[in-house]
Amino acid sequence: MTQTEILAKMQTVFDDVFLDDVKVTPELSANDVEEWDSLLQISLVLGVEKAFNVRFRVGEVEATKNLGEFADLIQRRMTEGAKV
Repeated sequence: MTQTEILAKMQTVFDDVFLDDVKVTPELSANDVEEWDSLLQISLVLGVEKAFNVRFRVGEVEATKNLGEFADLIQRRMTEGAKV
């Protein structure tokens, strides 16, 4: 799955979590969205884990700077899961 495909699938998670429309782009970060707080971050991570059937280690998601890096992390987790 490419970063573009992952971001497109992430859009559905964002649509479910946020009240306002948020356009998912590789450059987007929590600083760009007023509504994006720590509680929504938890909802996003849980939604992404469910949508992509992946699990993240403590601190991994927080270490990403934007959705592009988050999508790359998702891709790595999916690849690791396929190897198991």
